[in-house]
Amino acid sequence: MTKKKSSKQNRFVMPHIYVILFTLITIGVIATYIVPAGSYERETVDGVDMIVQGTYSGVEQTPVGFMEYMTAVPRGVIATIEIIFGIMAIGALFKIVEDAGIIRLIINYLSKSFSNKGLLIIPTVMVPLAIFVAVTGNIESSLIFLPALLPLFLRLGFDRITAAATTLVATVTGFAVALTAPANLGTAQAIAELPLYSGMGYRAILLSVILILGILFVLRYANKVKNDPSKTLQTNDVPASEFITDTDDDPQEEISTRTKIATAAFILSFGGMFYGVLVHGWYFTELAGFYLFAGIISGLIAGMGPSRIAESINDGIRNILLGSLIVGVARAISIVLEDGQILDTVVYGISLLITAIPENLVPVMMMITQGLLNFVIPSGSGQAAATMPIMVGVVDITEMTRQNAVLAFQLGDGFSNIFYPTSGYFMAALVIAKVQYTDWLKFIWPFLLIAYGIGAVALVIAHLMQWGPF
Repeated sequence: MTKKKSSKQNRFVMPHIYVILFTLITIGVIATYIVPAGSYERETVDGVDMIVQGTYSGVEQTPVGFMEYMTAVPRGVIATIEIIFGIMAIGALFKIVEDAGIIRLIINYLSKSFSNKGLLIIPTVMVPLAIFVAVTGNIESSLIFLPALLPLFLRLGFDRITAAATTLVATVTGFAVALTAPANLGTAQAIAELPLYSGMGYRAILLSVILILGILFVLRYANKVKNDPSKTLQTNDVPASEFITDTDDDPQEEISTRTKIATAAFILSFGGMFYGVLVHGWYFTELAGFYLFAGIISGLIAGMGPSRIAESINDGIRNILLGSLIVGVARAISIVLEDGQILDTVVYGISLLITAIPENLVPVMMMITQGLLNFVIPSGSGQAAATMPIMVGVVDITEMTRQNAVLAFQLGDGFSNIFYPTSGYFMAALVIAKVQYTDWLKFIWPFLLIAYGIGAVALVIAHLMQWGPF
């Protein structure tokens, strides 16, 4: 009896995600009183606010006061409102198509197709999803697919970590080794004055290698859990009924013609989304409008009335509210560092560290430092604008090429997006799948070691062969 009680008392309970993020915000505020303030001069080139190399200097200390601390989260929400509303629109879209019977129809079809070969669903989803993100840079697309995949994966005998991993590992690999992504790769290459999207061949090889290993990594875990559910790394008990609706439905049940037409229209509408993203550079403002429009049209075709669609929108936003607000709360961390003018000091200190190591290891150190910086600058394009001018300066005093510096930025920034709690979309995905952060870390750390290890080898090889241009 006493032993049992002691075990319960010693059991660690992961704090709520808001507690984690508020703690990080507080640490950032305290740091503004300790870390020397400093800044670089900046200039705007082609609409990009860039640091001017060699202009770092100390400035008067401006520690964050109570008012700035108190308003950090509201300001973080305001700064990311476009993304927040986009995520809410995702929740609304999928609740509409769920209520319209579209998700059930798709799940029944896939369940029937993969009933005797369930593991094939993993590469079937991961390959196109990784390619989509590698081309568009839309890493947040995991939030589109995860809610729809969760019920299917649970019906096929997998756990929630498998569903989350299938989407997150695929999207982060496509993002980290992007081929034409405009936001992160395009910004970095523009600052480095490289031809846009140059070096695609080498990155395509690297993308293929890491994606194959990522698929094998997820397959190994999925197969283990499917054969023995006790092998799951999930520690929270969430009933499958929270994700699967109408579990007693017969897959052979007759589906109405209107629902079939609505399903076809819903699937075809994503062709328009791809066109908008690839040709017109849609981001969350345009995508949020698309999600709402596609959901409403699909609902009307399926026979839902306007009031019922409105209720579905309400329910969908309510379900995704926590996941969307996390983005704004996470953004508050870098806001307090900017308020205290210590963000540039952090970047400057890291640049000094890079130049103090053997030249052959400079690309690897760049990757590591970019990964560390992604904790406080979770925006890929923002991190490129803040750090690439410094990295280019470091490159110019070594034998390393600027193309390799861009790859180091991509790899360092990319894979840490499914590790840091400051990554808003990643934490939102865990909330959607109801996967605890500590459980996810136990699962993902071997893959991150593999990905960064392969990345380090690729950077050294690129350095030795002077992969360019310049």
